[in-house]
Order: sequence, then structure tokens, then C-alpha cells
Amino acid sequence: MFDRHLLTSQRRVLQGPARWLSVRGVSADSITLCGFVFGLAASGLVAQRLYATALAFIILNRIFDGLDGAIARERGPTDRGAFMDIALDFFFYATVPFGFALADPAENALAASALLLAFVGTGSSFLAFSVIAAKRGVSSTSYPQKGIYYLGGLTEGGETFVAFAAMCLRPASFAAIAWVFTILALITTATRWWWGWRIFSERKL
Repeated sequence: MFDRHLLTSQRRVLQGPARWLSVRGVSADSITLCGFVFGLAASGLVAQRLYATALAFIILNRIFDGLDGAIARERGPTDRGAFMDIALDFFFYATVPFGFALADPAENALAASALLLAFVGTGSSFLAFSVIAAKRGVSSTSYPQKGIYYLGGLTEGGETFVAFAAMCLRPASFAAIAWVFTILALITTATRWWWGWRIFSERKL
């Protein structure tokens, strides 16, 4: 919901570091993979109840997620980069609630399962919409710099980060935070279904 409003500031902050890395031969793909490793480390730290350290790694993951796109704009975007960016992002998102389920199965497993269910809804509706949009030659005016069509909603990357940060700062409240975010993510899923039903209802000529 807020991602498109943050893009200008994010690009301005990351442009300098991205140019510095790009001229030294650092590729966007390598940054994507490093960020993914940070994300996996965060999930493992959550499972060990090292929540403050886990949050630091989540922040690193998000920084690198923005940095890879900035480097791609410097060196030229690729289809492989766009694919890896979104594929690894969605997997990372799922690892965080899984980590909380491992940390305290009795208290967290049900809420984590519900959140993972909601993530399947948001992720599958997002990707299904982007596939059909690409087939029809439809591009996003809100996220024109992205490698695939980005369909927004109540729970985008920024909101997901805020939820994860809140979970790490208040791990005893994980279940409550997860249930609230599950409801918001299901609303996002439903709105994306509605948009797909509406926009793709007419046969393309």
C-alpha cells in the first residue's frame, strides 16, 4: 500500500552505493543472493529466539532487496534478475513465520500457519496477475521500473517488513500480530482476485 510512495526516497538513498558497487563489478544478482542468505539467517535466528539479531538480518535483507534493483538500473536489468528477486523474496517472507513456529510451536504454530496460508494467497494472486498482464502487454504505471507487473494491496513489502519488525520487537505478541496481518493479507488476496476477474473479463482481441 505504501511501497510506491517510498520508491523515490529509496532510489535516492541507494543510487550512490549502487553506482559505487556497480563500477567495481558487483552484479545485481550477487546482491540478490547475499540478501537471501541474510533472510535465511534471520529465520534461523528467530527459531533460536535471538529476535534482536534476527531483526538486524531482516533489515539487511530489505536493504539488499532495494540495492539489487538499484544496481540493475545502473548496469541494465535482466529477466533472470527480475525472476530471482521476486522468487527469493516470496520464499524469504515464508521463512519468518516458520521461524516463529519453530521458536515456540505451542504458542505460535497456528498463527504462523494462518499467516503462511495468507502468504500463499497474496503471492499466487500477485504472480498470476503478472503472468496474464505480461501476456496482454499490460504494464504497471505505479511501478514502471519493476521487471514484472506489480499489483499492490494492503500488504506489500513495506507493510510486511513493519509486521516482521513488530514480531521481533514483541515476540510474545507474535500470534496477535500474525492474526491481524493474516486478515489484511487475505483482504489483499481478495482484492487482487477481484481486479483479475474485472480486468481480464474481456477476451483479448
